[in-house]
Amino acid sequence: MKIYTRTGDDGTTGLFGGGRVSKNAPRIRACGALDELNACIGVARAALPGSGEECPGPAGRPTGADADLEALLARIQANLFDVGAELASPPGAKASAHVRGATREDVRTLEEAIDQFEKELEPLRQFVLPGGSPFAARIHLARSVCRRAEREIVALGESEPVGAPVLAFMNRLSDLLFVMARAANSRAGRHELKWTPRRSPDSQA
Repeated sequence: MKIYTRTGDDGTTGLFGGGRVSKNAPRIRACGALDELNACIGVARAALPGSGEECPGPAGRPTGADADLEALLARIQANLFDVGAELASPPGAKASAHVRGATREDVRTLEEAIDQFEKELEPLRQFVLPGGSPFAARIHLARSVCRRAEREIVALGESEPVGAPVLAFMNRLSDLLFVMARAANSRAGRHELKWTPRRSPDSQA
């Protein structure tokens, strides 16, 4: 498949199953945010300890304590392509019958992962500042992009049908990325920085 087609030079793009819309259409903005989120997760995976050419695992994949993070993020990236394919299919398009999209089972998988990570963590009593280990910081960034992607999908749903599992999946995914970042910092021995609200200059001592 040729990389450039020139068909988008007029500011439009094709939908899965036919039809063209503006590249600024709500459906395309939602797909674009998903693409950005997927790229952020890919960058985070590259920051996992032991990733890269020196990694003893197959295809440069981490082994040992962080293998569960690698496997889960790889699955999530594939899920995001499923969601993107669903959103790129216009309502009523024949192609949509061949798109898996997000499912309730996908949502349950995220919930189970959240429950497992939370077993490793102390209860959260304060807001924490994004950061910590290189991997955790990148996961925090992915979480914030996930929230934006969710907002774009909600905006799309205000004018066109969006499946309920998609919204639940995106909402749960941001929660998972948050606890994953916390778990990664805990495993790396990095202390989380707590947010301490500053007093207003007008407040009385």
